[in-house]
Amino acid sequence: MKITLELHIFHYMSKKPKETMYHISLFSISLCCCFFFLVIPTENFSTVTAISADIINHTCRKCADESHVFSYDLCTTSLQTVPVSHVANLQGLALIAMELALNNASNTLLIIQNLLTSNESLDPFAVVCLKDCLQLYSDGIRTLVDAVGAFLGEQYDNANIWLSAVMQASDTCEEGFKEKEGEVLPSPLTNENYNLFQLCDIALCVGHLLTSDSTMLMRSSAT
Repeated sequence: MKITLELHIFHYMSKKPKETMYHISLFSISLCCCFFFLVIPTENFSTVTAISADIINHTCRKCADESHVFSYDLCTTSLQTVPVSHVANLQGLALIAMELALNNASNTLLIIQNLLTSNESLDPFAVVCLKDCLQLYSDGIRTLVDAVGAFLGEQYDNANIWLSAVMQASDTCEEGFKEKEGEVLPSPLTNENYNLFQLCDIALCVGHLLTSDSTMLMRSSAT
């Protein structure tokens, strides 16, 4: 069933037109989350439902406690907007966060393109920065798709590397506007860059939690 879901997602992406091929639908991600949830035995359903009701708050709090840059508020509000998150486990939450990050990045690409084509009064330095951001976000979307694939294959270390790369890209985009000599140039993408960083950080934190749990399990089995 897991392999079927992976093929469904990548088949879906390969059939999309060029301008939207990077977007993975919430329906596809929901199917993945359903897989992670439905593999739980039926007799444990009521227990898991009770646990799942608080998994978002618990996960976001744990991640926030481990990082001073992690936003607990953005974590909880973002995940709670997706209904399936309330019946997802850790893997499901990470996939939802990556889907939200993909949506953010896709929308930001459109914003950048609109700024470049419809605003003739842009500062020339800002134009250069926006073109850099356009490339960073284009590459970032491809990297996020790779991260989803790695995560579905339980290659959490690889997924974490790619998620970190996308977070760095959002920082690079934001910092580029501050490099104009003798002037502080406001970034028109501050909110978008921040949200992308935070959404990737949710998935990254979950990946670290899963990796830590796997390591502890192997150590206990060895003893």
